[in-house]
Amino acid sequence: MVRFSRIAELVALAEQQQKPVGYIVWQYETERSQRPSQEIWNQMHLNLAVMREAVQSGLASREKSLSGLVGGDAARMKDRLQDGSTLCGSAVYKAAAYALAVSEVNAGMGRIVACPTAGSCGIVPGALLAVGEGLGCDDETLVQALFTTAGIGLVIAENASISGAKGGCQAECGTAAAMAAGAIVEMAGGTPRQVGHALALALKNMLGLVCDPVAGLVEVPCVKRNAFGAVHALVAADMALAGIESVIPADEVIDAMHQIGLVMPKMLRETSEGGLARTPTAVAIEKRLFGKND
Repeated sequence: MVRFSRIAELVALAEQQQKPVGYIVWQYETERSQRPSQEIWNQMHLNLAVMREAVQSGLASREKSLSGLVGGDAARMKDRLQDGSTLCGSAVYKAAAYALAVSEVNAGMGRIVACPTAGSCGIVPGALLAVGEGLGCDDETLVQALFTTAGIGLVIAENASISGAKGGCQAECGTAAAMAAGAIVEMAGGTPRQVGHALALALKNMLGLVCDPVAGLVEVPCVKRNAFGAVHALVAADMALAGIESVIPADEVIDAMHQIGLVMPKMLRETSEGGLARTPTAVAIEKRLFGKND
């Protein structure tokens, strides 16, 4: 039976079986759900298709969300990419643009895959699809990478939180960046050990990130935060692939995130009572949209 509740256990299983982390997670889900393994694989294929559709839809749209706060920025990034005037490399720029696109689709009530949440839905598809294009990965490789993200997210959910209301945005965008970083390493041919270091590097540098949505909407700063989270994942993956290791092991980083979430003030945990949500501009926006007073 495949069982793991910590990243160290997941990495050890992959090393023992000489299989990718994503394969171990697929095996785990097959046993846990008692469903045919191919059925589970096909379901992840469907998730990949939804992610790809969200990227394409977001890049093509210039419409604003109902609030008018976000929308059209992914298309602007696409235009700049086509002009060849970007400062970042292609993979980094595409990851940011794709993540922005998916998050804008979410803000516009479109279909996305919550990975691990709707508020952080752009990071995993943005990073994985951008890197996949650069590496020439086929869909089977991307599906396996999504199982890797699922395993990382599962461990974090069980030992800390993926809820902004409980742990701040470190629990949402931080977790998503960790999920993406680990999966990218695997896509690039890294070892299970490097997968663990990549997710640790990504997560530990997003510790303490607050959840402060303006007017209570998953739009500002959430949408653009997804773009930065995707880029963060790429940097962490590249560091791990270069042989750089996190001094603090992945499981201890997750434990630290949990402890930070416990002491984080309520006003900074999705209540819109602090942070950017209480700036003068944000208060004015809230009043305009909902007639609320500070």
